[in-house]
Amino acid sequence: MSGVDINFDNSFQKLPVFLHENVAPTPLKEPVLIHVTELKKELGLESLSDPVLQKWLNGETRLNNDQTIATRYAGHQFGVFAGQLGDGRAISLGEILTSDGKRLEIQTKGSGKTSFSRMGDGKAVIRSSVREYLCSEAMHGLRIPTSRVLAIIIGEDKVYRETIERSAIITRVFPSNIRFGHFEMCYYFNRKDVLNDLIEYTRHTFFEGVSVEEMLAQIIDETAMLIAHWQTVGFCHGVMNTDNMSILGITIDYGPFGFLEDTALSHVCNHSDHEGRYAYDNQPSVAAWNPAKTFTLF
Repeated sequence: MSGVDINFDNSFQKLPVFLHENVAPTPLKEPVLIHVTELKKELGLESLSDPVLQKWLNGETRLNNDQTIATRYAGHQFGVFAGQLGDGRAISLGEILTSDGKRLEIQTKGSGKTSFSRMGDGKAVIRSSVREYLCSEAMHGLRIPTSRVLAIIIGEDKVYRETIERSAIITRVFPSNIRFGHFEMCYYFNRKDVLNDLIEYTRHTFFEGVSVEEMLAQIIDETAMLIAHWQTVGFCHGVMNTDNMSILGITIDYGPFGFLEDTALSHVCNHSDHEGRYAYDNQPSVAAWNPAKTFTLF
């Protein structure tokens, strides 16, 4: 453990262990920290030198009161319930309370296998990590709610995709990792007690303790506003499964995303979306379908 004290307030891990598991990161080989953003200061991490920050984000060291957890969720993928899913290559290192009262979670993607990796290798590659950084910062610049990036580390591990690529870890920052799929996990696996705990946690932590009905109304409104922003700038998410959609109305999980380059309303940016479920012009209806599918469980 490092002697550096950071203002961690890891609230999600206080929920029942059904929703998360402790995991051990798999550090990249020969890591190099290639970029750190302005979020380092906002998160109160200025006291960490870049070498110390790199070792922490790469999973080689720990900080006082941090965490290394992956969360368990389910989800509807392309309209079909897919069973248990979860953070298959992402690890939460902790939630920080900033000096201006924000709660920001730090999550590394590409940190190795977790209990929820299924057939995945737990790795990320440079190409997709840089794309996520560029797009999330563009969305932030457009004032569209989004996860952001703290840092990118590259390594010498070989990662097998369509070709052999080099490994990377991208560090995401967002208020919370909670997705529609976390609620579905509790319901479909008959853990009503955990579902109630999750509802109460979400209500008090992120919605100022309003009633459940008011919370659901806010979630619907914020999701609708997010999609309106997407449609305005021609953004195509590509994988609007319930496990990829934030309960807080922010853009997360930059996978096969894209932007319209011309007026092609039926554009599909995801080559695996053979039916065009997540085409640009279908995004508003899917955004209505997702919370409707989830909130009937409450």
